[in-house]
Amino acid sequence: MDLSQITNISESLRMAAANFPHQAAVAEPVGRTGNFRTITFAELERRAAQIAAGVRAHGVGPDTKICLMVPPGIDFVAWVFGLFRAETTVVLIDPGMGRKNMIRCLAETNPDGVAGIGLAQIARWVYRKQLPQCRLNFCVGRRVLPLGIDTRPFFAEPTSTTQTTTRDARPSHDAEHQAAIIFTTGSTGPPKGVLYRHCHFIQQTIQIRDYFGIEPGGADVSGFPLFALFNTGMGMTTIFPRMDATRPAKIDPRDFIQAVEHFQANQSFGSPALWNTVLRFCNTNGKKLPTLRRVLSAGAPVPVHVLEGVRTMIHSDGEVHTPYGATESLPVACVESRKVIEETSLQSRNGAGTCVGKRWPQIEWRVIEINDGPLTDISQTVPVPPGQIGEMMVSGNVVTDRYVTRTDANALHKVADGERIWHRMGDVGYLDEQDRFWFCGRKSHRVQTARGTLFTIPCEAIINNHPRIYRSALVGVGPPGQQRPAIIAEPWSDDWPKRAADQSELLGELRELGAGHELTKEIEYYFLMKSLPVDIRHNAKIFREQLREWAAKRM
Repeated sequence: MDLSQITNISESLRMAAANFPHQAAVAEPVGRTGNFRTITFAELERRAAQIAAGVRAHGVGPDTKICLMVPPGIDFVAWVFGLFRAETTVVLIDPGMGRKNMIRCLAETNPDGVAGIGLAQIARWVYRKQLPQCRLNFCVGRRVLPLGIDTRPFFAEPTSTTQTTTRDARPSHDAEHQAAIIFTTGSTGPPKGVLYRHCHFIQQTIQIRDYFGIEPGGADVSGFPLFALFNTGMGMTTIFPRMDATRPAKIDPRDFIQAVEHFQANQSFGSPALWNTVLRFCNTNGKKLPTLRRVLSAGAPVPVHVLEGVRTMIHSDGEVHTPYGATESLPVACVESRKVIEETSLQSRNGAGTCVGKRWPQIEWRVIEINDGPLTDISQTVPVPPGQIGEMMVSGNVVTDRYVTRTDANALHKVADGERIWHRMGDVGYLDEQDRFWFCGRKSHRVQTARGTLFTIPCEAIINNHPRIYRSALVGVGPPGQQRPAIIAEPWSDDWPKRAADQSELLGELRELGAGHELTKEIEYYFLMKSLPVDIRHNAKIFREQLREWAAKRM
């Protein structure tokens, strides 16, 4: 399918329906029965068109913002594409970010309405004072209370007039028209609303398809709901396994395996935490997933043991890719597991950082001197040579140009370069002689002591070499330049020391390990924690801000 000429991402669904009308587009689990409900591309296209016509009839259009609050599944995909077709701006918020953050993000966005399930409409009504502009509210599914427009009539058999209106209408705006507001995870501060234009979604779909060689007719078990939008645009079947999308690490591996086997899926996208859970189950039970030929994992550095394990679990010729990017810019770079396992992992274990690979073909990047203040023009940046740690900035046609909430962040992250915009990723690292980026952590997480600067990923790698440690976090307590570094380590669940003496022994081993390496020799404080706090989107990014406060009380 040639997507290069379309101007609205919803047209990718129209094209898929024309080319593969009878192929399953989306599948969702039916309770705990083990069965799935499916919808074909033709049926999904019709439903999206009916949604577009229905919301337009109630006043939704290019100047409105509608927040979508629907669980992952058929309705979620249909409503996203339906609202795109209506040319409204779709606001997507992770419910797992917590009630406080969710209401704050909604209030900052100030949407014109909510399209959501009954529970979402009740929440919208309870917090109506924070949402004064919400007047176009649509109840998705069964209408529990009269708190929104009943959308079930949208799906009645259309008349010939409605059919023409919904199916033949073409977007009236170009690809630069805004499509969505998507929020960052909030792992390094309050979540920020990122403005996505249709051109961003279109380019993402094209580039992901072409880079990985994805062909129509495949099936993807999606551990990350937003990836379903790309699948639909590429003519792939999306299978949503039974899981809480806000807690991928807690997935029941049997539900995931069942989804893969039921549809003979050849692809799956999931966070490192999800794959770790599935992998441990498969190792314990001698289970393989040989139909999988392409696995994608992102959201945080993927541990080498996960890459090695997943490779043995899937088809012998299968590939495991770890794309690198951010909500504001995706994709940026990628590396395949063989390169990591056979070449870069040993360097990573010795504190070199995590190699995220080479940049995507359409991306330009550079590493500049670390600066915590605003850089409004490219002339203010100072590039650093290969091998020197600095902060990463990127430019390209998948790079978003601004935040629409927390707009003060625009000055800190967006850099003008004539007519184009560079995005400061907020990540630190360096480029090697092969133009590969080695990720060394978040800029805001670096620890600035009186002796110098410590970076999280290299230091944590040294401590993670201990066989009883699953992961660890470096934090700094005190003002920058005088911070005292501390390590909080999370042992493997089976290796948690139950007695105080055992804890002291393990902490002593960690201190000895840290003292023996140049990167970690000045770290004096070590703590153990049963489970480090992580982000809600991937369950993989460690909330070091919370750990900094926790450590300060104990130091």
